[in-house]
Amino acid sequence: MGHPYAPAELELPGYVPLQLSQGEILVSYLGASVFVLLAVWLVSGRCGRLSKIDRMLMCWWAFTGLTHIMIEGPFVFTPNFFKKGNPNFFDEVWKEYSKGDSRYVARDTATVTVEGITAVLEGPASLLAVYAIASRKSFSHILQFTICLGQLYGCLVYFITAYLDGFNFWVSPFYFWAYFIGANSFWIWIPMLIAIRSWKKICAAFQTEKVKTK
Repeated sequence: MGHPYAPAELELPGYVPLQLSQGEILVSYLGASVFVLLAVWLVSGRCGRLSKIDRMLMCWWAFTGLTHIMIEGPFVFTPNFFKKGNPNFFDEVWKEYSKGDSRYVARDTATVTVEGITAVLEGPASLLAVYAIASRKSFSHILQFTICLGQLYGCLVYFITAYLDGFNFWVSPFYFWAYFIGANSFWIWIPMLIAIRSWKKICAAFQTEKVKTK
């Protein structure tokens, strides 16, 4: 049976077509994401006097942490997701996303490696960041800065390897801009902003400590 991915010569023996529509997948994912963001925003309001920025950061880290673990995790540990006769929601997510980057359905080793590191390390670390912000832990900004570097590095590897491998993994310009560029752009500009903020906070803390020791 054929497949809808690019390049057309990509071999996917045992491929099972999508059973959910694009709309069903996106509505479910976006709905769950909005629920998480709203829930964390409401809960963060009960965590003492947190600034709006800190509350927004808690929402982001909860969202990205759960995305890494619950969406990217199943991809990493389910190598035959595109062959399953009775696929679950996560299998369908990756079959749909592969229209924008067929390296996922092809199980490209670099892509699996990046996603594996993201799911196993950055996912739990992101949830730890939620706790660190809520509890005002001293390591909060160091942790956030470190995760941001990891996310930015992962994005660099993701895009650079795509370019080096031919840059022809999407079905159409729509999937290129919506999935390959659009969906991943959040993990570029948001971590950059957070990293800059955390860097400034860390530098300010060291400067204050330096003044105290004089």
